[in-house]
Amino acid sequence: MLRLIKNLNNIWNKFKDNRKLFWDELEEQMVASDISINTTGKILAEVKKYVYSENINDIEKIKILLKKQIIEILKTDGGGDLKISTTPPTVFLIVGVNGTGKTTSVAKLAGMFKEKSKKVLISAADTYRSAAVEQIQHYARKLDLDIVSHQKFSDPGAVVYDSLEKAMARGIDLVIIDTAGRMQTSYNLMEELKKIKKVIMKKIGREVDEILLVIDSTTGQNARNQAELFNNSLNLTGIILTKIDSTSRGGIVLTIKNDLGIPVKLVTDGEKLDNIHFFDPEGFTESIFS
Repeated sequence: MLRLIKNLNNIWNKFKDNRKLFWDELEEQMVASDISINTTGKILAEVKKYVYSENINDIEKIKILLKKQIIEILKTDGGGDLKISTTPPTVFLIVGVNGTGKTTSVAKLAGMFKEKSKKVLISAADTYRSAAVEQIQHYARKLDLDIVSHQKFSDPGAVVYDSLEKAMARGIDLVIIDTAGRMQTSYNLMEELKKIKKVIMKKIGREVDEILLVIDSTTGQNARNQAELFNNSLNLTGIILTKIDSTSRGGIVLTIKNDLGIPVKLVTDGEKLDNIHFFDPEGFTESIFS
């Protein structure tokens, strides 16, 4: 995960006699691990305050302080769970740019709720890529789930409307909507997604239960830019972070939560359909120090 933690003891041994160089090197490593300058500054300011006020000269105690600050940023104050409506169907709108694992995440999320004995319907609203529709249809068959799809270049709003109609008629618990990730311009994409959001809200008579952005953890600071763009247009409720494994630096988790206030709610860490989990701030923090 965060390679800065792997190097922390080495940094300390090299610069423990020169605190300024130690903090400078630690800051550099944190930024290199996809933690924004703003977030890095916030963490280190708090850690330094305790280190100097208590005259701490022990790397293990500094690690404890770092953990405390990371968990403080990542904790969601009850916002980490997915919202389930008391008036079905619950509706999850899944958004993100192509290549992040969006469609696969839709399938994993659907599979997770099917395991909880929920009736799930998938809405194939990415009508701009025939491969996307074929992919989600494949997953729907594999999971034995209902799916609504139209022809290529159909109106995504119409797909969503038909999906909700079917869900209401059949007593579906959860509708998960896959969406397009690329159009001619980001403006066109955002306008299309805002239209889909309006269709949902008009049909169910409330806010969308969850609007989840799928982010590839290996894309670094570009992921923060994606989150900001989608959030400005849609008011995201959370993040699904994909490709969390030994090759990802993971610092983008801290950046998105601290800079934008959007909680990471789910993570995926493999190709299998059951490789999806609720995000655990404490577990994540412990893992990056191990």
